[in-house]
Amino acid sequence: MFFIEELWEILILDRLMSKPRVYTDFLFRSQSASKFNATCQSAELEACRDDSAAFSLKFVAMASILVAGIVGIAIPLVGKHRKFLRTDGSLFVAAKAFAAGVILATGFVHMLPGGTTALSDPCLPEYPWSKFPFAGFFAMMASLATLLVDFVGTQYYERKQGLTQKSEEQGRVGSMDASLESGILPGEEKDPNDRVFGEEEGGGMHIVGMHAHAAHHRHSHPQGQDACDGNLMEDSHSHGHSHGHSHGHGHSHGLGDGEGAGHARHVVVSQVLELGIVSHSVIIGISLGVSQSPCTIRPLIAALSFHQFFEGFALGGCISQAQFKNLSATIMACFFALTTPAGIGVGTAIASSYNPYSAGALITEGILDCMSAGILVYMALVDLIAADFLSKRMSCNFRLQMVSYLMLFLGAGLMSLLAIWA
Repeated sequence: MFFIEELWEILILDRLMSKPRVYTDFLFRSQSASKFNATCQSAELEACRDDSAAFSLKFVAMASILVAGIVGIAIPLVGKHRKFLRTDGSLFVAAKAFAAGVILATGFVHMLPGGTTALSDPCLPEYPWSKFPFAGFFAMMASLATLLVDFVGTQYYERKQGLTQKSEEQGRVGSMDASLESGILPGEEKDPNDRVFGEEEGGGMHIVGMHAHAAHHRHSHPQGQDACDGNLMEDSHSHGHSHGHSHGHGHSHGLGDGEGAGHARHVVVSQVLELGIVSHSVIIGISLGVSQSPCTIRPLIAALSFHQFFEGFALGGCISQAQFKNLSATIMACFFALTTPAGIGVGTAIASSYNPYSAGALITEGILDCMSAGILVYMALVDLIAADFLSKRMSCNFRLQMVSYLMLFLGAGLMSLLAIWA
């Protein structure tokens, strides 16, 4: 009997003692969750917070970045008629290599790490954001999507230009007299099975096909050193005129198609590059605009101005090589120059209500940063660096090679160095 009473007292006491522990654990978890949410949703964590000073600095940033963007994109557009700034000059090639290094470092060092940090932030739910490397995945998918756009756009412009050239040739042939001394019949057409390697039915020719055709010509007619000296065109034309009709006819078609394909490439590259630059310019503009810390904004002004200038230079060079009409080139230039200042203005307007630590903001910022990084890395490596560094002109000019590589590494290194402050 005494044993049962003692056992009952022990059970009662244990139950009474367990309740406070349950309540204590519940309160502790609730307080921890509330502190965690308060930390994740607090925008007051910025050091050196000063709303009035930050507001003034944002106007300085808008003016500085706007001027840097305008000057950067205007130099190749306005100076394309000047001898030392022409897009086929060595100075432009070296400066473009520096700009390509800046864009490459922007993607690898600035955008991709920022997106990785945002998508791995502890404020995000553990599932799925900590279970899969979304940053690299979004960057990879953006690169592949850019490749698809690049390919489809190039095909479209090549076919469009091929149809235009074909209609012009038919008009010229229709107006010619059948008894010309050249002996070329007006209705004569090239055998569809007699296309040079890389040439398509619509008249377009891929870059690989152009290089292969040029290599075949150099092998058949040993003029390697003359080609490096810039005499390939003259020798090829004179050889074509002196060795019969069939060879001259085929070679002229190859050259014309190559020029058309090159122009189509420049058109697509300029448009896709602007898309990539504009997308991340909006992000960095809004990020600067929502900040209320002068300690954060001051280094960003210098970094973004430097970055905007050389991105504008690279984009302006691509626009100049694409030979857009003046109105189209001006619209593209203004759209680029105004994007980052507009992003700063939007960020300033929503700074009071925008919470950069919320899950939605972190996910959006992280995805856009990673996608922008993928686009910029693809454009820098494929359409800027590879297009220039694998060209015949670069391979034939050792001094230009050394200067271009130096400028490429210098641009990438300086832009990477700015990550210390921005």
